[in-house]
Amino acid sequence: MNPRRDFLKSIGGGIGMMALGDLLTRDGYAASLNPLSPKKPHFLGKAKRVIYMFMEGGPSQMDLFDPKPELVKWHGKSLPESFTKDLKLAFIKPSAAVLGSPRVFTKHGQSGMELSDYIPHIAKQADNLCLVRSVHTEAFNHHPGQLLMFTGSTVPGRPTLGAWSVYGLGSESENLPGFVVLSSGAGTSGGASNFSSGFLPSTYQGTQFRSGNDPILYMSNPDGVDSKAQRATIDAISDINKEHLDETGDQEIASRMAAYELAYRMQVAGPELVDFSKESQATLDMYGIGKEPTNQFSTNCLLARRLVERGTRFILMMHASWDQHTNLNKGLKTNCEKTDQGTAALIQDLKQRGLLEDTLIVWGGEFGRTPMQEVRNTLDPDNAGRDHHPNAYSMFLAGGGVKSGAVIGATDDLGFTITQDPVGVHDLQATIMHCLGFDHTRLTYRFMGRDFRLTDVSGEVIKKMLA
Repeated sequence: MNPRRDFLKSIGGGIGMMALGDLLTRDGYAASLNPLSPKKPHFLGKAKRVIYMFMEGGPSQMDLFDPKPELVKWHGKSLPESFTKDLKLAFIKPSAAVLGSPRVFTKHGQSGMELSDYIPHIAKQADNLCLVRSVHTEAFNHHPGQLLMFTGSTVPGRPTLGAWSVYGLGSESENLPGFVVLSSGAGTSGGASNFSSGFLPSTYQGTQFRSGNDPILYMSNPDGVDSKAQRATIDAISDINKEHLDETGDQEIASRMAAYELAYRMQVAGPELVDFSKESQATLDMYGIGKEPTNQFSTNCLLARRLVERGTRFILMMHASWDQHTNLNKGLKTNCEKTDQGTAALIQDLKQRGLLEDTLIVWGGEFGRTPMQEVRNTLDPDNAGRDHHPNAYSMFLAGGGVKSGAVIGATDDLGFTITQDPVGVHDLQATIMHCLGFDHTRLTYRFMGRDFRLTDVSGEVIKKMLA
């Protein structure tokens, strides 16, 4: 008998398993045991999480972010055909009369960023913004535009930006979803396709919270079911599912098991998340919570901050609708009154808590609006709106990894075309992925014999946007 040899033999399997575990972790396979466990990106990104404030419908860039005095000079006139001959429009004809903007633009902050009088609160955050005036897209209708923005393709069924983010990074929260969806306004054209996991396992899809004062349903057990009984039920279901998983290897079963466990833990974490009683009155007032018209959107903004603090990786806030084909001045004013204060408060709140530097905020729609007017009720001259415009529009970002107080890109005097630093949808997606620590060409998933990625076959990181 050789005690030393027996000892080495007894621990050999353990050492081997440790080594195997390390190799699997390096290759990203060990995370499949818990698909939402935190994972390392390709390199150290400056952002750990994303809050995407999606303004469904297409906010009018020349009335909010990109001043065009020349439009006033052309107001009521048709543009030369040389300007409009290749223009793709959803509803109006290229010969439609120009609509000059009555908005007043002033410079803000040390950056001198010019912003509209409709967004006075956001304007105070000018030095925290990276304003991109040269975004363009291939889609000029809502659902295709939203699919392209969130999945990189106008073809349905692919994973969304939030799903890719959680697939790549996992989640830092054990008790709340890694990808949460908060909605306000009148619904979106894309709906659930904006937060679907596509062909990724369903673990990575967004979990939609309800708008209003009760965002998470069924947090309490029904009468007669205590926590111990529920735990036993979930354990029994998990044992059956595990047997099925071992037999089939189907990752959707693992996703289902993870969903049951997460739902159980959310019953503990959920009530505390939505309880604002410990927030100071100053904080509630800063967001505009408890008053109209800001309450609904601002409640979501404060929930977003609290989700960030609790480790949620990706938060999609969808506010609809900015689709002002008519009544532009009135409709745009209404949307800004609902969203301006909460947006600015979220940026400010994250910054003062030291969270903005590693939280990336993205604000914008699926396309912009035309310089020409659309009039659907000819009896009312003040009823004019703007049609969809994919060729040139504005978005802004703030926080983790992007340059603050910067204006990227430019458009011509009428806002028709981009004259400097174009940023396509895939470029924007590549830049967001870069901020999270990913080479967008390497974050892939094999499906039906092909390695898919968010940016399809194009996309470049826009270095001018980076801090």
